[in-house]
Amino acid sequence: QVRVVDSGGGFVQAGGSLRLSCAASGRTVSSATMAWFRQAPGKDREFVAAIRYGAGSTYYADSVKGRFTISRDIANNSMYLQMNSLKPEDTAVYYCAARTRIGGSYYSQYEYNYWGQGTQVTVSS
Repeated sequence: QVRVVDSGGGFVQAGGSLRLSCAASGRTVSSATMAWFRQAPGKDREFVAAIRYGAGSTYYADSVKGRFTISRDIANNSMYLQMNSLKPEDTAVYYCAARTRIGGSYYSQYEYNYWGQGTQVTVSS
């Protein structure tokens, strides 16, 4: 059983930065593909970024490319999302997710079987 706990959200002005954290247990972060998704009020949950098991290739949504960076710390068994140049449209609840099966799309929420409780990010204009 894998457990992921996300944290680090908050309130920030446009142009500011935040770093989200995801602490994992039950499996090492290098042996599972892990991702961040977000859900804004009234909208569907959407893919933000993923880091693949093993070598750690990274994938990003076009809307965050160049501004967000996903990374992992194997020693602490944690994953992070560094968010820079934040915009009001980045306001959402952010969820850490993990998947243990191989294959399928990294971009689809339905491929992930473990989820954090979510952390709120609010960006003011």
